[in-house]
Amino acid sequence: MTTDSNQPAHRRLRARFVAISWRDLAVSFGPVVLIAIAAIWLAVWLVQPAPPRTVTLSAGPEGSSFWTAAQRYKTILARDGITLNVLTSEGSRQNVERLADDKQNVDLGLVQGGVSQGLDTEGLVSLGSMFYAPISVFYRGDRVTKLSDFAGKRIAIGREGSGARALSLTLLKANGIEPGGPTKLTAYDGQEAAQALIDGRVDAAMLTGDTATGPTMGKLIRTPGVRLMDFAQADAYTRRFTYLNQLTLPRGVFDLGRNLPAQPVHVISPTVELVARESLHPALSDLLIEAAREVHGKANLLQRAGEFPSAQVHEFPISDDAARYYKSGKGFLYRHLPFWIASLADRIVVLLVPIIVVLIPAFRLVPSLYSWRVKSRLYRWYGALIALEREALADDAHTEYASLRHRLDAVEAAVNRLKIPLAYADQFYVLREHIGFVRARLDAMNAEPGRESASEASGAAGGDAVQRAGGVPPQAEDPTSDTATQKTSKET
Repeated sequence: MTTDSNQPAHRRLRARFVAISWRDLAVSFGPVVLIAIAAIWLAVWLVQPAPPRTVTLSAGPEGSSFWTAAQRYKTILARDGITLNVLTSEGSRQNVERLADDKQNVDLGLVQGGVSQGLDTEGLVSLGSMFYAPISVFYRGDRVTKLSDFAGKRIAIGREGSGARALSLTLLKANGIEPGGPTKLTAYDGQEAAQALIDGRVDAAMLTGDTATGPTMGKLIRTPGVRLMDFAQADAYTRRFTYLNQLTLPRGVFDLGRNLPAQPVHVISPTVELVARESLHPALSDLLIEAAREVHGKANLLQRAGEFPSAQVHEFPISDDAARYYKSGKGFLYRHLPFWIASLADRIVVLLVPIIVVLIPAFRLVPSLYSWRVKSRLYRWYGALIALEREALADDAHTEYASLRHRLDAVEAAVNRLKIPLAYADQFYVLREHIGFVRARLDAMNAEPGRESASEASGAAGGDAVQRAGGVPPQAEDPTSDTATQKTSKET
């Protein structure tokens, strides 16, 4: 019995069968992994992080309507685990300044219309209009219906940084009254301005939401000799200043028993917007508008039920998240799940999109890529076999026999060293059978050098026989396959 060490090198079978070709699997799986990593990274980059648990709102003076509304927001947001820090301020103007300053740790601010002129508001967006903040002009003396009638008198217009002061200066300027002129403009606001009017230190006080409180307004309306100005030109103001609205206070709205006011009063009012930085988390945007709806959605002396909050804005563009909320309401997850669970689920859904859209189709391609790589290691030797067979059919093939035989031995040795998954063992043995077939053909051609023409006919068909037996790629086909088929049967 001949040992393996005595066999020619090309006859030694060193091929190995393995369960899986890990190298081919890695090469096939690698591109899919890279695509998956890229898709997940893109999704993570696009997905918003979890909403912060603490946000800061700049409101107004303590006790003002702005401050009171902010305190109610704070209570509502606490139900969902959000802490709202409420900062007191001089009013709307200072709120805008804080939001515009990146160094200030402020996320939100209540801002009435007409106060942001001259300020850099880029990067600020509105979550909608929250409520009316009418400018109320209280005065002493004879009936007055025009601001121009206060020329040369003493007027309290609010402290620096307040919305009342900014709006008062704008309206007075439209009536020819400016600082430095004969009209004395003082910085009293809120309770201080009301007391100065009662004491006679000023002739008129211009109050609005970020400086006046309900008790202050009620005190003034009930003080003998103090009147609330009826804006006879209210319609003209709303035409010239588009952020203003005309409101009518009916008779007796403040006190039915005393019939205060005794006549309908026309007032002008900007709306107060909840302004935020563009970086505000979308989930918080929805939560804040929900809180505002609970606080401002009911009817009162100045508005109808459901009128606020609204998407109507004036000086700041409405945010995309707020516009979506006003159009279609809260998202599906936030309507049916607690806030933090919905927030987590919302981000998980976004991460699942690349997995569903990219990974599943990609993984379906992996088996095909793996099979193609394994088979390609077998198929590439058929090209060498066909080349050898064609050279064997040449007229001088018998003189090149030694060289052709050496090349065929090299092919067989290379094939015998292959590592093939067990599932492809049948194709491996088919390839070895074809190598033996070509070897037999080559030996036959060398033994009968005078039969080139007959051999050519049958030899050209050999490639087709090899292909039929083992599934050789189409480029190996030869039209004269019948003779080769007969030869194959004979060899078998």
